[in-house]
Amino acid sequence: MSEEDLNSIFKPGTEVEISSNEEGFRGAWYTGTVVKSKNRNKLIQVEYKTLMADESGRKPLRETLNVVQLRPLAPREKGELEFKFSDEVDAYYNDGWWEGVITGVLPGNRYDVFFRATREQLEFSASQLRIHREWFYGNWLPPLQQQDQDQAYISIGLNISNNDKFIKGATVEVCSDEEGYYGAWFTATIVEQLSNGNFKIEYKSLRNDDDTALLTEIVDSNHIRPCPPTETIEHFRMFEEVDALCNDGWWVGVVSKVLSRQKYEVFFRGTDEELVVKQSDLRRHLEWINGKWISSSSVCNLIHR
Repeated sequence: MSEEDLNSIFKPGTEVEISSNEEGFRGAWYTGTVVKSKNRNKLIQVEYKTLMADESGRKPLRETLNVVQLRPLAPREKGELEFKFSDEVDAYYNDGWWEGVITGVLPGNRYDVFFRATREQLEFSASQLRIHREWFYGNWLPPLQQQDQDQAYISIGLNISNNDKFIKGATVEVCSDEEGYYGAWFTATIVEQLSNGNFKIEYKSLRNDDDTALLTEIVDSNHIRPCPPTETIEHFRMFEEVDALCNDGWWVGVVSKVLSRQKYEVFFRGTDEELVVKQSDLRRHLEWINGKWISSSSVCNLIHR
């Protein structure tokens, strides 16, 4: 996406959604308005609509942020939707939209939603929920519900047999909610599946506190997934979502600058860091949704055909 594209999308006065890196606000998107753009430095000043700078609640908070922390307002379907178990959703909570997963379908069109960021499970009405979408290279994924595009979005998922996913000895990836590790996926081996549906796993690179053995943990189904398929990617594009191998784990980030065909600047929203990463330490970001690997870049290519 060019500087001209950014000027047209994030011009002053435009309503946007903002990802904050402040403690207690990470993982949520807040509505705001663009005040001023400095695209040569990839910086944009915004004013929040629901976050205040003072205790009286009269002065809206203003911040200058990296452009990759902004996106247009997410589209929503008209009317209330019906969700099912394991659907990825955004829930409106504490003045922002927080990513979660449906863990319970309740009477009266209400749902239990589990938030990985806080390990909380809260109850919401359908009107407080929306389909979780990612803003990728100028497109919302999945696109606003249209039968042909929805089916295409599902069909390009990479299937893995349910029988082969989480058996004893299988290599998987596990996400942690521990301080300093949130947002990363670490490779592990399933030691056993417990009677309550949880899994005992042994990490392949993380060790216990006294460094005498590999770390073992009990994790639930919301924190485990198969290993993504191995792919050969020739190069990545500006604003493409990637996973970067750092500190023994895969961390989701956004390509903020292409330095060469072998090196990139990658911005990590969770830590507000921008690092130079080699091509060999990057992979395409995939989402594990309803038993399929979903590729946002493949969907984007499909939309542009």
